[in-house]
Amino acid sequence: MEWLLAHSDEVGIDEPMDQDNSKNQEVEVVSQENDTNPSLPQEMNKPEQSEISDVKQESQNLDTEETKTDNEIGEEISDGCQAKSLQCDECGKKFKSEDEVEFHAVKSGHQSFSESTEEIKPLTEGDKREQLRKLEERIKQRRLERNELEKKSAIEKEKQRRKAGQELTLAKQKMEEEEIKRLAEQKRREKLEEKMARCILFILFCTHTLKVSHIRDKQRVLEEIERDKQARKEKFHTGPPVTAAPSPSSQPVQEVVIPKKEYDSCRLQIRLSNGQTLTNSFGASESLAAVRLYIELNRTDGNLPFSLMTTFPRTVFTEEDMQKPLKALGLVPSAVLTVTKPQ
Repeated sequence: MEWLLAHSDEVGIDEPMDQDNSKNQEVEVVSQENDTNPSLPQEMNKPEQSEISDVKQESQNLDTEETKTDNEIGEEISDGCQAKSLQCDECGKKFKSEDEVEFHAVKSGHQSFSESTEEIKPLTEGDKREQLRKLEERIKQRRLERNELEKKSAIEKEKQRRKAGQELTLAKQKMEEEEIKRLAEQKRREKLEEKMARCILFILFCTHTLKVSHIRDKQRVLEEIERDKQARKEKFHTGPPVTAAPSPSSQPVQEVVIPKKEYDSCRLQIRLSNGQTLTNSFGASESLAAVRLYIELNRTDGNLPFSLMTTFPRTVFTEEDMQKPLKALGLVPSAVLTVTKPQ
């Protein structure tokens, strides 16, 4: 009672508490006890004040928790509406950033993308190891495919190289066969020309011989006729003696001379010691030394000394013949020379 009188001037001591009536009753009981025992007013008032502060603190904590709960619900609602990733509408693959979207668009050619609220979960250690294993297997598979492709490419290149070599060999063989055929045809044509030239010469010779014999036969017939006339005149004495006319046989017989054809060039076929032939045309007035120089520059049978000869008729040319013209050696219009060992 004394404590109440001492604190009667403080505000709110006599006012009742609206929030909790039971608290007021407890205060009154405590006040009565204080009247009976005035030595304990301050000690009994301290627990009461601490209880009041605890109630206020709990109400403030409840308000704070409700505020936090409301904020978390709002954040969850806003997070549920916010885009957390990007998704390809064509293949359904999700991406974290626009760089990954651009890379995927360039690589796959997809153009349709949209935002997604699903968050791409971070990879765990097991997922990382699994992706690393798959990546290593893919790299290994690509390396094997590249090696297989390189082997196939090497085999194809080797086939092409062999085919090109075979084609080149066949082309060389064909060229050699054509060259052999050309040389054989040229040789056959030269032989035919030589044979025709001999036939022409033989025909001309025979014609000349026939003409000469025909002239001689005609002169012999005329002489016989003239002798027969003289014999008849002498037998019948029909006229004065006639002096014997000079016999036609006493007159020189003029033979028909066929002019020879003049050649300005000479075609020579040269047979080397290895069986190959050289063919070239030379001037009729060129010396045999020019032919020898041509052989030395174009021969394929080595560089050994050699001599030149003809087989029909057989003639071996000496060093003195090297300065003579081909026309003087009887090699015009064509001839065949053979390269032999020095003799």
